[in-house]
Amino acid sequence: MTKTQKTLLALLAISAMLAGSVFVFQKPIATRLMQQIAHQNVGRNIIPTLPDGLHLALCGTGSPFPDPTRAGPCSAIIAGDRLFIVDTGEGSARNLGYMGIPAAQIEAIFLTHFHSDHIDGLGPFMLQRWGVGTFQTPTPVYGPTGVDKVVEGFRAAYVLDFGYRVAHHTEKIMPPGGSGGKGFPFALPPVGQGDAVVVLEDKGLKVTAFRVNHAPIEPAVGYRFDYKGRSIAISGDTKVASSMVTAAKGVDILVHEALQPKLVGLLKAEFADHQMNNMAQVMSDILNYHTTPEEAASQASLAGAKHLVLNHIVPPLPLRFAYPAFLGDAANFFDNPITIGEDGMLFSLPAGDTSIQHKRLF
Repeated sequence: MTKTQKTLLALLAISAMLAGSVFVFQKPIATRLMQQIAHQNVGRNIIPTLPDGLHLALCGTGSPFPDPTRAGPCSAIIAGDRLFIVDTGEGSARNLGYMGIPAAQIEAIFLTHFHSDHIDGLGPFMLQRWGVGTFQTPTPVYGPTGVDKVVEGFRAAYVLDFGYRVAHHTEKIMPPGGSGGKGFPFALPPVGQGDAVVVLEDKGLKVTAFRVNHAPIEPAVGYRFDYKGRSIAISGDTKVASSMVTAAKGVDILVHEALQPKLVGLLKAEFADHQMNNMAQVMSDILNYHTTPEEAASQASLAGAKHLVLNHIVPPLPLRFAYPAFLGDAANFFDNPITIGEDGMLFSLPAGDTSIQHKRLF
């Protein structure tokens, strides 16, 4: 036997012993690893580590299309130490936890409109806020006219679940008064008499709702957050709208929905080839009430935004290699940075500064 062969045999023997040891000690090793993971994640809260200012965390950048990399539409806004959520797409509540932003600190939720993909994660948000935070009052949910009906619908769907949890954990742990949510509807001025209304102004934070054009969906709004000289606007779902440009004037970050018609056309052709004619028609229909990346870039330029973040990505982008195809010619219409939003991104706007800081939370 050569020296090389002996070395290989020795290495194989060592590998076999190590593999055997791992198998024998798998349970205690796994238990120890789980203990470390729990220690690192239970009670995790990044909010106190952030500088005073305005922050945007993307808890969902997807759409109704299945997308393993993106939850439904959801943006978390942190103003100082206060947490607000805009839209509650499916899976986004889980992402909030992954980012180390505790649902127990949610002060209020804002809904842009009542399409299912913007509200279908509302139940988990309300449940997490109640269960972890032991609130004595329901989650405030702001939205245009009709939001109270949406919130009451979720309460009706969850009413048995609420009872189970109180019975199992006791009223001390799950105070019945904190279950579910309470809708706070607001009305926009009549068309032609203004397109915006302040829905919250408190402790240096101002939240303004503004009319957008998602016809035939009515009402539909976007939101602007102003805090200590920094600002973020979120378009909601809309096609090109001058009201959005007006409301977003001079913002640090504009979060705008985006749909790339050329890529949607690929899906339409596939649906047609498979005789899925209803879905092929849907692919045609969605083109007339959304905004292309190029249009979103033009809107951002008109508004004088400093950074454009695209969300509600249509169609799904399974790999970043497809990003240039999605953006198309957007860069020709906006001279400042454009970011295709991804779940887990955090943008920070420190007070008393002009910088826009960006990092990943997962």
